[in-house]
Amino acid sequence: MDLVQVMKALSDETRIRILNILKDEELCVCEIEVILNINQSNASRHLNKLTNAKILDYYKVTKYVYYRINEEIIKEYPFISEIMRTHATKMNKCNDDYKRLKKYRESGLSCDDLKEGKVDFNIYTK
Repeated sequence: MDLVQVMKALSDETRIRILNILKDEELCVCEIEVILNINQSNASRHLNKLTNAKILDYYKVTKYVYYRINEEIIKEYPFISEIMRTHATKMNKCNDDYKRLKKYRESGLSCDDLKEGKVDFNIYTK
């Protein structure tokens, strides 16, 4: 993968936020939208940039697309892990996103619930 393309993909706050919530697990697009509080087109645009740079992998299960960090690119460019481990944690938005991810996981909601609009808890409070 081209280093310039990787660096360009990393040069956006929303994409850093996406990587931050994917650092420990894979997530569906609808989960990423809810946790980051962004709309579908915005999420897709940023996910496409990260996927085109080979930073993310994805797979489909029925109607859902799941994203995860591509471990091969991490081996090729270990500074990406360093960014996630030390620098993203210094960003307030990344810390807030991680708290929302935890609340989402504790809620027991699924992608089906999100698609049906059953977000009946407030993950946007601190």
